[in-house]
Amino acid sequence: MSKNKLNKLCNRADKLLARLERWVPAEQSVADWNEAIVFRWRKQGYVGFIQPIVHPHHITLDALCGIDEQKQRVDQNTYQFVQGYPANNVLLTGARGTGKSSLIKALLNKYASQGLRLIEVEKHNLIDLHDIVEQIYLRPERFILYCDDLSFEMDEPGYKALKVVLDGSMAAVSENVLIYATSNRRHMIPEFMQDNLDTRHIDGEIHPGEAIEEKIALSERFGLWLSFYPFDQDRYLEIIQYWLAHFGIKKVTASIRTAALQWALERGSRSGRVAWQFARDWAGRHHAVSQNK
Repeated sequence: MSKNKLNKLCNRADKLLARLERWVPAEQSVADWNEAIVFRWRKQGYVGFIQPIVHPHHITLDALCGIDEQKQRVDQNTYQFVQGYPANNVLLTGARGTGKSSLIKALLNKYASQGLRLIEVEKHNLIDLHDIVEQIYLRPERFILYCDDLSFEMDEPGYKALKVVLDGSMAAVSENVLIYATSNRRHMIPEFMQDNLDTRHIDGEIHPGEAIEEKIALSERFGLWLSFYPFDQDRYLEIIQYWLAHFGIKKVTASIRTAALQWALERGSRSGRVAWQFARDWAGRHHAVSQNK
């Protein structure tokens, strides 16, 4: 074989290997559960692995205002789980920005020293839930598989995978794993008028149609449901006051309250997230102006 043909063959082989390497990643090291308290399920090609998140969000329960009942119930459930007692999978649903995700993060920070760990699983990776559980079911730690802002169409594979893992698999559920999920929809999938038209009335009883039964089949597998509602004006201003104090502004004047209400009106929402955003904006401008004087 001539040197020119050999070089061409080597170049083609290099290109082929470069393409294959995209699908066959380097071997991933086993997760160090003492390195972090928050982890994320990642995939390269067809291979999944658990990756530590070095700088998690360090929010506390005290920073979450206006959701005392929800805090108490999920806190109790998480305490039971960490202590090795029976506990339920949790579904948090309702208005955006009211603290659903922050509540889960705060509970992790509270119980991390007692062995609680969190693994974030994105919706498109829910089909890997069995693989994730397989990697952690013999560990001494207690794990929350965290699925944020879930919303499905009926035919999505992640919908069926989550439903099976929650309740319906032939394999026993691991005692050291719970699923905590958040969604803006109670049943996590679209609901249409036609679904309600299929409801039947038999001997005075209401029997939902098959479409409705299928749509509630996932949410009812969560043992604990908690709803979050938009805040009224007084509660919204209370949260504003908390975050302004956090940023060093102790006195909330009438002009601040007016600006805060205008801020919420522009965004069409009174929520903890909107209150936090306003407080950051106001405090930042206040401190900037003070420094320039």
